[in-house]
Amino acid sequence: MRQLLLISTIFWTFSGIKAQNTDFVPFTSVDGLFRVEVPGEMLYKSDTITTALGPLVYHTYFYQHEEAGAENFIYMVSYVDYPINTVHSDSTQLLPEFFDATIDQAAFSINGEVIYKNAIEDNGYPGYLWRINYQQGEGVVKTKALVKENRYYAIQAVTVRPLALNPTIDQFLDSFTLL
Repeated sequence: MRQLLLISTIFWTFSGIKAQNTDFVPFTSVDGLFRVEVPGEMLYKSDTITTALGPLVYHTYFYQHEEAGAENFIYMVSYVDYPINTVHSDSTQLLPEFFDATIDQAAFSINGEVIYKNAIEDNGYPGYLWRINYQQGEGVVKTKALVKENRYYAIQAVTVRPLALNPTIDQFLDSFTLL
């Protein structure tokens, strides 16, 4: 979620925002064991965070529109492997609390407000779908998150409130497939 702080400052530089017809191309991460469709070349960044569970390596793939006026200016997929016996997709009693804490921390990190959150299932794996408004409600982050075994995935698109319901957000989120 650190990237969202940067995103919040970037978002104000976009003017004349308009919906656009975007052609998506497939992207596959062999290490991440996922496939997703994006409107351009994904870049990669990793970040190690020290936690009570020990160091966790967050892997992030992202595409950022360079043109002013893009309807969604960031598309991002992140994943992290939690230590064995901490977070696992078959821990059905613990996962709602895990997702609630994750969503609350995501909103807090960008000084945002959770607009909605819904439990989902994707290919038999538990997850959540949520939306956070930030920058006094003008910026929007829509997230789909899943836990497969001990790996947590977050699939996110960032836009502005007037375009929060554009179909390319759902096209991106729905294209995410676990391998």
